[in-house]
Amino acid sequence: MIFGVSLVIEFFNTVGEQFMRNSLLELTAVVFAIAYLILAVRENILCWVAAGISTVIFLAIFWDVKLYMESGLQVYYLAMAVFGWHQWRQVGNGSTSLQVSMWSMRKHLVALALIAMLTLISGYLLNSGTDAKLPYLDSFTTWASVVTTVMVARKVLENWVYWLVIDSVSIYLYIDRELYFTAILFAVYIVIIFFGWFSWSKNYQRNMEAA
Repeated sequence: MIFGVSLVIEFFNTVGEQFMRNSLLELTAVVFAIAYLILAVRENILCWVAAGISTVIFLAIFWDVKLYMESGLQVYYLAMAVFGWHQWRQVGNGSTSLQVSMWSMRKHLVALALIAMLTLISGYLLNSGTDAKLPYLDSFTTWASVVTTVMVARKVLENWVYWLVIDSVSIYLYIDRELYFTAILFAVYIVIIFFGWFSWSKNYQRNMEAA
């Protein structure tokens, strides 16, 4: 019992120290990241603007804590924010130019195999040639996010399932690097993911019935 209380006290002391060091920057990134996901759930094109802002901030944060794959991922996210904006661009009748769809099992198998292969390759390279922390986990969340962001940009329904796995792993990754606000952000993400799944599922069913 005493040991458990000590861990809780140590946790809050560490969070307090981090808050004093860089809380404003990280919290700003967190706010825009949450805004991105909420807007994405609503299929609002402004989600890509929020994504771009949070991405630039997280790029600097992750590099500082030696999560190099996560830092590099932010460059990709920035490019995907532009791509996503283009894909979701509103057309003349006021509706979006892209509807929610689903991938075939074959596409999912290819995506999973690609993620596994790239994770092993970059994880090995980081582990043997750099001072990167948790290189294989860092690589997994990075490459899985690369694939899943494409799914979001293309409005593939199953992206929410992929994010559930990625965000769960990411929470451990960020706690290990003492990025507690970012870990909390991803915990919030997990809650929002379920709303995203049900909202996009409803739209998918509506589109199928109207087809």
